[in-house]
Amino acid sequence: MNTVERLAQSDENADGVDGVSLQLVQTLTARGETFAAAESLTAGLLCATVASVPGASAVLRGGVVTYATDTKALLADVPKDALAAYGPVSELTARYMALGVANKAVADWGISLTGVAGPAMQDGHPVGEVWCGLKPPGVSYLDGVTAVRLPVNKEGSRAEIRRQAVVLALELLLQNLDGE
Repeated sequence: MNTVERLAQSDENADGVDGVSLQLVQTLTARGETFAAAESLTAGLLCATVASVPGASAVLRGGVVTYATDTKALLADVPKDALAAYGPVSELTARYMALGVANKAVADWGISLTGVAGPAMQDGHPVGEVWCGLKPPGVSYLDGVTAVRLPVNKEGSRAEIRRQAVVLALELLLQNLDGE
């Protein structure tokens, strides 16, 4: 079973955001590692969620909200030609966002979220299409950065899609921490 399939079946998806955040903070603290986030559709919700956990300041370096397309280039170093060719909602954009925010914040891990929360399609992308980029420690080039399409429930409300994206992204980061 691959990572995306495990995420789709996870019990944490229902209401486990607090538990996932706590586990992430504890795991990163034990490893002496940090992370930073670039968020589009979640508009800072991931950082706010993790920051609610006591001790988060030891692991959360910071985050940027790249809600508008041009801010992905300005704040997360996504090349303008990549945005023009692939758009703001794509695997490549998510990878660039994760790499860019980790570099700017001097963080071990970079995580990004970009997608469509609804209520309507955006530039041909359906509601619920969400990409999560991950930059692991020691990676300084795009080749080592991955991105996956998260299995969010497309029937959920805008708020629910955003919340699911946060939980799934945190779980993905945790799974990658466990896999190292």
